Amino acid sequence: MANQMENRTLAEAIQGRRSIRNVTNSPKVEKERIDEIVTLALHAPSAFNMQSGRLVVLMDESHEQLWDLVKETLRPIVPADSFGATEARLQGFRNGLGTVLFFEDQATVETMKEKAPSYKEHFHNWSQQGSGMLQYALWLALSAEGFGVSLQHYNPLIDNQVKEKWGIPQQWTLIGQMPFGWPAEQPGERSFLPHDEVVKFY
Repeated sequence: MANQMENRTLAEAIQGRRSIRNVTNSPKVEKERIDEIVTLALHAPSAFNMQSGRLVVLMDESHEQLWDLVKETLRPIVPADSFGATEARLQGFRNGLGTVLFFEDQATVETMKEKAPSYKEHFHNWSQQGSGMLQYALWLALSAEGFGVSLQHYNPLIDNQVKEKWGIPQQWTLIGQMPFGWPAEQPGERSFLPHDEVVKFY
């Protein structure tokens, strides 16, 4: 697979990043290439460089098992007459190449509270902010490579099952799920608030 990342400018990557919920897994991609992209995203900043983010990359059968798990978890919750639409959306994720699970290690957060007690009330928020930056960095990196990506939040419904199935430490808190694959749909138009309502210069 050609490395498209080197051929896209930062502006193109930012402007081209969209939610692509219907993806495919063909052609296949080596896990080593995905690991290179994930490693690049780990350069995202975190407060006090605490690096509390943890990633679990599910591919192939593990990836499919995740979305089967989500489907069966939602089945008794979603009304039967609307479950078809839910199932179709989940299948769009399952058809992809893989899913990245984002966690925050609460043991790391607690350690930082002890190291810097003057800021202890802020570390939870900083942990969430760091996770957001890590998610965005990986989303950009995957998009720049040509993948379709979206960010999902089926936690906390699936947290315990995910931890049990893949042996995830209990102190890791699941934040989001990022399925990715080759785009199988065109995103809709984006809308933006008026610039002067969002950005102020003085």
